[in-house]
Amino acid sequence: MDFHQYLEARRAEIEAALAAALPSPPACPASVARAMLYSLTAGGKRLRPVLCLASAEAVGGDPAQAMPAACALEFIHTYSLIHDDLPAMDNDTMRRGRPTLHVVAGEGMAILAGDALLTEAFALLAREPVTTDPAIVARKVRVIGVVAGAAGAAGMVGGQALDLAASEPEHAGTPAFEADALRAMHAKKTGALIRAAASAGAIMGGADDTVIARVDAAAAELGLAFQIVDDVLDVEGAAATLGKTPGKDATAGKPTYAALYGIDEARRMAAACIDRADALLAEAGIGHSRLSEIGRWIVNRSH
Repeated sequence: MDFHQYLEARRAEIEAALAAALPSPPACPASVARAMLYSLTAGGKRLRPVLCLASAEAVGGDPAQAMPAACALEFIHTYSLIHDDLPAMDNDTMRRGRPTLHVVAGEGMAILAGDALLTEAFALLAREPVTTDPAIVARKVRVIGVVAGAAGAAGMVGGQALDLAASEPEHAGTPAFEADALRAMHAKKTGALIRAAASAGAIMGGADDTVIARVDAAAAELGLAFQIVDDVLDVEGAAATLGKTPGKDATAGKPTYAALYGIDEARRMAAACIDRADALLAEAGIGHSRLSEIGRWIVNRSH
């Protein structure tokens, strides 16, 4: 199948798996279940779970073994969006083309739904795939460590803290966040979970350490490309296409690749990231996998 067909097929599998993995009454209160479901089923690119499954497939593994990790990563990503939109963070009212969760259900329930999704992600990673095979159990434990590191203070949470600092009045409109600092911030906030997705897939696919390291390095480039394109689309995109409020970064005075380098140079930087990712994947012997196609999809996307 071509890449578009592949992407749609994988997304359909992921949607079904997410629905099956999400807690529901009587296991949890209906209010929490509704809030989690509202944000989780709002759509989105499903980049992280697709990347996880494609990575497992690329190294010759069974994507089904990586599906629990794929779902857990989307749980964590959705939790991060819920919290990112809160008044105390970015104070956004639209996400994925619909009102944000705190607008619909209130700030308290939005915080609880995010907390629940984060916690349920690790419950899922520990529980599935159900197996007594020592090799697969060891892979599961390794993936839990990788995902926890990417989601925590050294990863996504740390990146969000740096992002908040960049929005403070004393930083707004100043060159405090130049190229290296900007890259470090997004390597944590956006890149860490994208790297974890690819690494988790390779681990669950049974790849050796050398291949896992190459996949991880390639995914770091994909994560950077994704953020650069995101910054460009924040300038060029329309709300109807993006599914979120455009121009928020500029209004908040946040540093972006588009602001620092200009639109054309930012797009060239994103393309260079994909070239480096392709070279790393070729070194790992998986240069003609779906992972390369995902890279091109990242730089050519419109939302």
